[in-house]
Amino acid sequence: MQKTFTVLFILFVLVLGVVFFMDKGKLEAPAVNDNTVLNIDGTVNSEMPVPTEDNTIPEMVVDSTGVKEFTVEGVSFSFNPKTITVNKGDQVRIIFKNTTGFHDFKIDEFSVATKQMQSPYQEILEFTADKAGSFQYYCSVGSHRAAGMFGTLTVQ
Repeated sequence: MQKTFTVLFILFVLVLGVVFFMDKGKLEAPAVNDNTVLNIDGTVNSEMPVPTEDNTIPEMVVDSTGVKEFTVEGVSFSFNPKTITVNKGDQVRIIFKNTTGFHDFKIDEFSVATKQMQSPYQEILEFTADKAGSFQYYCSVGSHRAAGMFGTLTVQ
């Protein structure tokens, strides 16, 4: 009996030791606290998009004509990215990709909207950001907006 207990205790200690040392080797990603995009000289870069709440930067492409292009993905009750930032007067192109479900994309203040369509579906919208402020983009299907399928377009 004593021998069985001793063997079980040694096995328990070995398992704990392996778990402890394996966990020590894992590295944590550093937390990102500053969401401002800076130039090399330390000044604020107003041409770059600001990272979203989850610290990802919406992919923005500026084409040869100066149009600022963003790809917005519609999935089950959310948009990715949740925020887009442009400057007043910018020509904006949004490529809306509905990848999951039945959705659309609307910004009332700029009179832009896609069709309501089943995925997979893609539509391109273009407009001039001629008003400064924060504007909500959203899905107008049923109660999708109320369920959280919206984002913010900020025009500086």
